[in-house]
Amino acid sequence: MTTIRLLLSLASIYNWELKQLDINNVFLHEELKEDVYMFAPPGLTFIKPGQVCKLKKALYGLKQASREWFAKLSSFFIFTGYTQSMNDYSLFINSSK
Repeated sequence: MTTIRLLLSLASIYNWELKQLDINNVFLHEELKEDVYMFAPPGLTFIKPGQVCKLKKALYGLKQASREWFAKLSSFFIFTGYTQSMNDYSLFINSSK
């Protein structure tokens, strides 16, 4: 929250334009880097008793989903010239005129 308050203060002082982005399905498409298994959901009939499903992509609510998404997002920001803050890893900085 400290970073957000600081950015809002700076935007107010320097009359910066702010934009908000909310991505509803962001956690659903990220590839998993480790093996994750889950019990078959109710109603799935072709699974044999005791079988589990191996996930190929992250599901919303999965512990690994947010970590994998942030890794992809941060690598994109760094690739495009942003610098990651050493004090707040969710803050990426890019200066321009």
